Amino acid sequence: MQHSEFHFKGMNGVSLYSQCWLPEVHLRAVIALVHGIGDHSGRYMNIVNHLVSNEYGVYGYDLRGHGNSPGQRGHIDSWVEYRIDLLNFLRMIRAQQSGSLIFLMGHSMGALIALDFILSENEKLAGTIISGAPIEPVGVAKPYKVVLARILSRVYPRFPIDLGLDNDAISRIPSVVRSYQDDPLVHGKISARWGTELLSALESVKMWGASITIPFLMIHGEADRLNSAQGAKEFFDRIRAYDKEFISYPAGYHELHNDLDNETMLSDLLNWINQHMEIR
Repeated sequence: MQHSEFHFKGMNGVSLYSQCWLPEVHLRAVIALVHGIGDHSGRYMNIVNHLVSNEYGVYGYDLRGHGNSPGQRGHIDSWVEYRIDLLNFLRMIRAQQSGSLIFLMGHSMGALIALDFILSENEKLAGTIISGAPIEPVGVAKPYKVVLARILSRVYPRFPIDLGLDNDAISRIPSVVRSYQDDPLVHGKISARWGTELLSALESVKMWGASITIPFLMIHGEADRLNSAQGAKEFFDRIRAYDKEFISYPAGYHELHNDLDNETMLSDLLNWINQHMEIR
């Protein structure tokens, strides 16, 4: 496996950290990975190892305000920043891997970024994979936090708010939870403006999501205590794409790639990507 680290320019010239993992010989296609809130691109090695061993490359980047990228932790001025950052990320991949098919994969908040992107931008993608989407967040979007964020977003947009995530809900594997808690690149903060921008992006995605036509895979743990599996399935059912698939995991927690059933999930992911290589 070949591993490289580099930076690319996001919206307004912000230098964002990125890394890629490529097979030693033959590259079949590339998966562009977008991580979740408080997370970073280095926490997806189960996905990386599985896909690269099957001749797929994986590119990931740290969102602004996350991981090794600059910016106040968990802050954006506008959701458009995430959208343009992702657009520039994909264009960087195309420049490095000219002619390669690209699949876009987003997990949790990264799933919302990916959904907003495919509804807003006309970039050619081989397919989209959505994991643990926050269509109906559970417990985080408490009414008083929503009210607080909306008030402060106008007068003090950078005001930091504790996201209050239940760390034990990410995985049924205790070592994964401990590693997450001890990871210096993980954080649990958002800004007031981030909160209102996320709510607006979520409203837009729900409103226009039915118009998705790109090949679409949605995966969700039925025991996800952070984002409702039922909410994700109801959203999926409204999508008009003829090529779509929803896979749920009965006891799965939020981070399916880091959970007890990760081998099953990774096999399902690989099979779906392989199928969409064969039909081309």
